[in-house]
This record gives sequence, C-alpha cells and structure tokens, in this order.
Amino acid sequence: MSVVILAFDTSCDDTSAAVLGKNKQSSIVISQNFIHEPFGGIMPEMAARTHFENIDEATRRALKEAQCSIKDITHIAATVGPGLLPSLLIGVSFAKGLAYRYALPLIPINHIEGHIFANFLEKNIDFPFIVLIISGAHTHLYLVESIGKYKLIGKTLDDAVGEAFDKVARLLKLGYPGGPIIDKLSKSGNPDGFKIPKGLSKKNTLNFSFSGVKTHVKNLVEKSGELSKTFVCDLAASFQRSCVEILCEKTLLALKKYGVKKLVLAGGVSANSALRHRMGLLSKEHGFDFILLLFSIVRLLSRQPKTKSHLGFRDNKSSILPQDSLSVRPFLLFAFGGCMLMWHLMGKSLIFSNPSFEKFFSVVINSI
Repeated sequence: MSVVILAFDTSCDDTSAAVLGKNKQSSIVISQNFIHEPFGGIMPEMAARTHFENIDEATRRALKEAQCSIKDITHIAATVGPGLLPSLLIGVSFAKGLAYRYALPLIPINHIEGHIFANFLEKNIDFPFIVLIISGAHTHLYLVESIGKYKLIGKTLDDAVGEAFDKVARLLKLGYPGGPIIDKLSKSGNPDGFKIPKGLSKKNTLNFSFSGVKTHVKNLVEKSGELSKTFVCDLAASFQRSCVEILCEKTLLALKKYGVKKLVLAGGVSANSALRHRMGLLSKEHGFDFILLLFSIVRLLSRQPKTKSHLGFRDNKSSILPQDSLSVRPFLLFAFGGCMLMWHLMGKSLIFSNPSFEKFFSVVINSI
C-alpha cells in the first residue's frame, strides 16, 4: 500500500491542509488576512478561533482536490512548533482526533524545517549550505550540514524582519500584510530619500535587530505630520533597502565565517524582489551559489502545508508517534529532524542525485 499523508499547518494565521502521495496531491490554504488587517498584525486568539472554524473545511477540500477519502490516508502530519500556541493547539488537536478515529500514525513536523526543505520541492540541494529563514515570525541563519543536523548561527534579538515590514506598513497606513505592499511601493520611491539605520551593522555578530529601524520610521512619520504619496513611497523604499542591506551583510558574513559556498532563502520574506536581486548580485561578486525559488513557488509556500507533508520521517520509527503523545511546542527549535520522504513516494528521481537521500529513504521505506 502506497503512503498518502494528510498534513496540517496552523502555526500562524492561515489554515492549511495538504494531501501528498505518489498519485494524490492537493494543497489548500484558507487565508485570515481580512480578519487581522484592521489590527495591522495577527491577533492570536482570533487566529485560533478561525482555525477552529476553518480546519474541517480545509480538510474536506484537500481530500476532494486530491480525489481521495480519509480511508486512503496512511499517515497524519501536523506542525507542532514553533508558532502561536493557541493556533498550534487547533491543528495538533484536530490531527490527533483524526489519527485516533482512523488508527493512523502521527508525524510531528517542525515549522522551521518545513521552511528549509520547501526549497527541495524545486531542485535537489547538496549539503552543506547556509539558510536564511525570513518571515513574519523568523529571522534566522542556520548552517545545514545534513538532514536533521542544523546549527543556529544567527537570529533576531527583537522583531523578525517580516514583523518589521508589517509594523512599518501599519505606521504608513498601507494595510496588512505589509511585505508585498512595501515591496510594490518601493519601486516608485527613492531609496536615498531617508537615512534609515541598520541594526547591528558592522558588528562582528550574525544576529539581527529591527526594533530600532521600526522606531526610526515611527519618528519620521510623526515628524512629517502627513502621509503624502511621495513621502510614503520614499520612506518605504528607504526602509526596505535598510532591511535588505543588513540581511545581505549578515548572510555574507556567515558564508565567509563557515566557508560555505551555497545560500538558500526560505520563508515568506524571501519573495521580496529587492532582496532577491541584491543576493543575486552578491552571489556573482563573491562566488557563492544562490538557490532561488521561482516566484510562483515562493507564493505557494509562504504559508502552506505541502512541504510539511514531505517531512517527519527520520531513519527509524522514532518520529512516528502514538496518537496520545503528540503535543505542541510553540518555542521549538530542532527537537527532531525530518526528511523529504514524499519525493520518493512521488517518484522524483531528481532527489536521488544525492546518495545520502537514497540510502536514507531505503531505510525509511523498509521501516514502514
């Protein structure tokens, strides 16, 4: 019997469900943007209640799109962390209920690991590599040495870069989420219009800081007194360039420090056009490989579960848990690894250009 995984991700605001098997695929995302837009950010309790209302519908649509029923599912997967605790509880509880009802094994999924391996949906990537994970909740640099072997080498000390984009967009009355709006407006603005500080710039650290940048923008807005189109576009462009430059500066420092010649971007902010352009130029200038997802894939994966259903199995059964032992871990870093099992199930020969994957998958398949 072929493996078919039903995966859930409710780590933040969007309710997501996906089915992934050799001949059965689907991905459903129910957005909550319209709910959180009036607040300029995510309201955790409202997000959780909306997940509760949407998760059954997301599941039914995912099964229908994959042209299968719950009886075709062999495994259930759910993001257990990191993320918003109330939101995580909905997805994990729903997954546990299904697993208990249909006597199916549960696979705990690490949210950050899902971001990393989303890149493998498009192409195989040889180890080691540096990954910059940037989203509304994360700004992290990891050294990825192999599947399940990750070293945190840098992180934000305050706001995530995506959070800073959202907060600046709220200050400029641009709406939510802020990232795509600021990216678009920046193309019409002058990035030299305002001098925006870069947190921890020129410091011998791989950590980031965006709270000072946000505060500086706040002071400029209050001093201006009015939000003309020129002012907003110029400030958006100046703010974005500051963020892009510090992200590039710290990432380049990490590549040099660890002697790695391969960079991967992950997370929703990786869709930023200025960042992608700047990283591309730096890769040519400094001679490192820049793994760049297509825009369509980035949009698809900014908050969606298909990649989560690729993960969860290790080289034994330790990651497959009984229904009553799975719990949420909102502050989880890497308590367990994951792998790209679904690539094997889907018959993707691409992944097997890496011998370690072939050996790994053979162990997994034989253990199921």
